Amino acid sequence: MSNVARSVSREIATLRRSLKAVDSSLRRLAPKLTATGNGRANGKAGRPARKLRLSPKRRSQLELQGRYMGYLRALRPKQKAEVKKLRERKGMTVAVARAKQLISKRKAA
Repeated sequence: MSNVARSVSREIATLRRSLKAVDSSLRRLAPKLTATGNGRANGKAGRPARKLRLSPKRRSQLELQGRYMGYLRALRPKQKAEVKKLRERKGMTVAVARAKQLISKRKAA
């Protein structure tokens, strides 16, 4: 066996030992982690996460607001001002439609 082959074999053996050590550490650590928390990142053990209850009307309002904000981000400052004025005068639905129209014009050009 050449020196290179022996060196590679030694490195692989070292790597295997290291992986075994990591594996055994994780196996010892896992039960301790599950015993201390409920698995949530915020660490509030024992208390279930709050379920957000939205009426269909409120959900659609939030979706419309999200579309409005998304479209507004893509507009130029002058176009943003136009859409904001339109929202004040005629409402969110009309403003979203106009913003969408302005964006599609920009993409076509």
